[in-house]
Amino acid sequence: MKSLKLISSAIAMLVCFVTMAQQRTITGIVSDETKQPLPGVTIYNQTSKANAATNFDGQYSIQAKTGDMLVFSFIGYKNQSQKVQNSNIINIKLLPDNQTLSEVLVMGYGTSNAEYEDRSYAPAERRKEKRDKSVAPQGKMAMPVASNALYMPSPNVVVRGNASVSPKNEPMYIIDGVPAKANQMAKINPNDIDNVSVLKDQAATSLYGTKGSNGVVIVSTKNELYKNLSEKELDKKLNIMPIPVEPTQEDYDAFVENAFESPKIAPLSTFSIDVDNASYTNIRRFLNNGQQVPKDAVRVEEMVNFFKYTYPQPKNENPFSINTEVSNSPWNANNKILKIGLQGKNIPTNDLPASNLVFLIDVSGSMSDMNKLPLLKQSLKILVNELRAKDKVAIVVYAGAAGMVLPPTSGDEKKTIIDALDKLQSGGSTAGGAGIELAYKTATENFIKGGNNRVILATDGDFNVGSTSNSDMEKLIEDKRKTGVFLTCLGYGMGNYKDSKMEILADKGNGNYAYIDNIQEANRFLGKEFKGSMFAIAKDVKIQIEFNPKQVQSYRLIGYENRKLRPEDFKNDAIDAGELGSNHTVTALYEIIPVGVKSDYLNVQPDDLKYTKIETNSSNYTNELATIKFRYKKPDGEKSIEMVQVIENKSAAMEKASDDMKFSTAVAWFGLKLRDSKLIADKSSKEIVKLAKQGNSNDPEGYKAEFIRLVETSKQYN
Repeated sequence: MKSLKLISSAIAMLVCFVTMAQQRTITGIVSDETKQPLPGVTIYNQTSKANAATNFDGQYSIQAKTGDMLVFSFIGYKNQSQKVQNSNIINIKLLPDNQTLSEVLVMGYGTSNAEYEDRSYAPAERRKEKRDKSVAPQGKMAMPVASNALYMPSPNVVVRGNASVSPKNEPMYIIDGVPAKANQMAKINPNDIDNVSVLKDQAATSLYGTKGSNGVVIVSTKNELYKNLSEKELDKKLNIMPIPVEPTQEDYDAFVENAFESPKIAPLSTFSIDVDNASYTNIRRFLNNGQQVPKDAVRVEEMVNFFKYTYPQPKNENPFSINTEVSNSPWNANNKILKIGLQGKNIPTNDLPASNLVFLIDVSGSMSDMNKLPLLKQSLKILVNELRAKDKVAIVVYAGAAGMVLPPTSGDEKKTIIDALDKLQSGGSTAGGAGIELAYKTATENFIKGGNNRVILATDGDFNVGSTSNSDMEKLIEDKRKTGVFLTCLGYGMGNYKDSKMEILADKGNGNYAYIDNIQEANRFLGKEFKGSMFAIAKDVKIQIEFNPKQVQSYRLIGYENRKLRPEDFKNDAIDAGELGSNHTVTALYEIIPVGVKSDYLNVQPDDLKYTKIETNSSNYTNELATIKFRYKKPDGEKSIEMVQVIENKSAAMEKASDDMKFSTAVAWFGLKLRDSKLIADKSSKEIVKLAKQGNSNDPEGYKAEFIRLVETSKQYN
């Protein structure tokens, strides 16, 4: 019996030893101190050197064994270490690295005695307690009145720790019961203030919900001067104008919106597809900051294409399906809207070709801000987490000169790649041209035939050394396009942002372009949509549509102004056009004035021409609205393939249209309003919101709901 016990004990110890030695999958969620998930957190196994990162929902997965030490790190937060024990689930809460606000000192005329007031939303509900002036109660503002200096909150006040590197983590402000912004708070006359208090943690969220998750600063004036005012009325009373965008600081290419054209005079409309969505995230940045959106920053097609639509997968050998729908125009009652939707084939990750990537990173002095190089490094870590062993990455940087900081490295050496990113620092001028030359040289030397060869340029676009003019950059990138290397442009920052250069690079270099305004957007574009962003399934995709003049009096393409092509460019394989990624969707909208409709937007066509008579013979096509043609090349091909589809003359009321039709039209409508379009009669934001809400479905990430909120809270809302 004793020997049996010894044997059993030995077996148990052996099983325990084997179990400890075995690798297993550890999963969990990383959140901040407010229990909000943190995307882009790096998890490093100190024992095995394995590396992982959290996704959009803060979830991670990493291989480890009992006894391994996992280190969780994220910019702006304290590193946290956790030893792997018996559980396969480890949830982590990270704490801010900066000191959170425990006391704010507001100073004005008076005596040195301090009074503390606990005030909820209703100013009448008050409770005063005298306390020792050296100690402030939890979550309150100490108010010793000692001098004539007033330190008002700036737009960078932090009541709680930042939840991301986004600049938009300010507390909520309440002035006399009216929700306000930091710039409004800062404009209040200090002599008018009666009381200031701060709510944090549960005290804030219990009253104000998630809006109070960053804390709430409550201000009451002596005579309730701002009670019951709207945001616009509050701005007016405080003499606040919309923040202008300094034209010498941010650069956008000017363009004129497409006009209505007659199918008798211009029978063909030809353009390149555009899968970029940088314009939308850039607009979102302006709206979130309470700024006026520059008219030329609005590219309607990029707003529409930020969102994903439920088009069916292709059913044949072609890489995308074609989907059309016609409905009523919500902004011009007698007109129609034609929607054209492309759905790229969804290729399983394991079937994707090997990647040869070169990170081209701007480390010049202009990249020092938190929403530039620090955000850039966290963004690229998300992309690194998606790489496989057969993929490889090189890192090229440029400032006063260009240089390689990491030679081509296997995608499974994530720790090596991330260490190289972490060491990057900003400083110097911006040799953008030299950087592009070196990056393409590196990509070409390591070219994978049949693979995904791509340069990923991350910058604020502020090139100020070497090739600087737009024409120089265009010529350079067109030349590099011939190498077969694709291009992805990632834009960062604000103030000196050069959108025009970024767009030229993407448009001319077989590329795509995204503006990264926060870590969540990085996770969307580089994580969740990695396949669509990084793997092209078709290039040089062009669309040409011929409208039937028996049904269409006039038409106009909504957006795509800088993607329009000449009719003869459609069959010219030397002409560059846009690329389509795996599982990507592309949407284009036309506005149509049907035959027989009177419209103020019609260009009057002469009917007494002597030498030019335009005859139409479409009597046999009365059931056709238009014929649409597509041309595309395979990613490594040089000869285009053509697809043709007829669009029926069949329309449904907007109330009966698909959710995709409703939502895409609402987004375009808001874009046209931001551009102050002269071709829309109805500019009601309330109607835009109504239509968007009707079409808001299939929104697991909440991007469509966010759009609705942006419209509702924008200064243009009326």
